[in-house]
Amino acid sequence: QVRLVESGGGLGQPGGSLSLSCAASGSILTVHSVGWYRQAPGYQRELVALITTLGVTNYANSVKDRFTISRATAGNTWDLQMNNLKPEDTAVYYCYAFIRPEWGQSPSDYWGQGTQVTISS
Repeated sequence: QVRLVESGGGLGQPGGSLSLSCAASGSILTVHSVGWYRQAPGYQRELVALITTLGVTNYANSVKDRFTISRATAGNTWDLQMNNLKPEDTAVYYCYAFIRPEWGQSPSDYWGQGTQVTISS
């Protein structure tokens, strides 16, 4: 069983920085891609950043040049570095991964439980 656990986030100030981490555990054969989504109250969940196994990244226009998604050097952990934060970045951030758990199984979508990021002065 695959599990995604987010850490980090919390309260930040406009112009400041925060980082999020997503740790994947369980039965994992191949991680095809990992991403961060966010959902603000009254809004649909939206893609923030995505990285593939080849290291190809994709960012929402609203976070380009401010956020960076990367794979940590150790283990199945991925980070989202968020710089120059804005109040509109306030949302619950969810880790997402497209993972093949075992041989003979198709890849599936997995989600973390979400972590709150609040940007306020």
